[in-house]
Amino acid sequence: MAKKTFKIRQIKSGIGYPKDQNATLRGLGIRRMHQVVELEDTPSVRGMVKKVRHLVVVEAEAS
Repeated sequence: MAKKTFKIRQIKSGIGYPKDQNATLRGLGIRRMHQVVELEDTPSVRGMVKKVRHLVVVEAEAS
């Protein structure tokens, strides 16, 4: 069975936000603005996305 994944893109800079939010972006694998990363759909990744939801957008949910 294939693992579910989804793509997220950073749409806003982390400058001016707390260090933990910038660390969360780095933990998600995002290094630059408008970079798209495909991540496995796990509870921990969903929590990280929720923490920085004002800085990223979920582009597509793939199966």
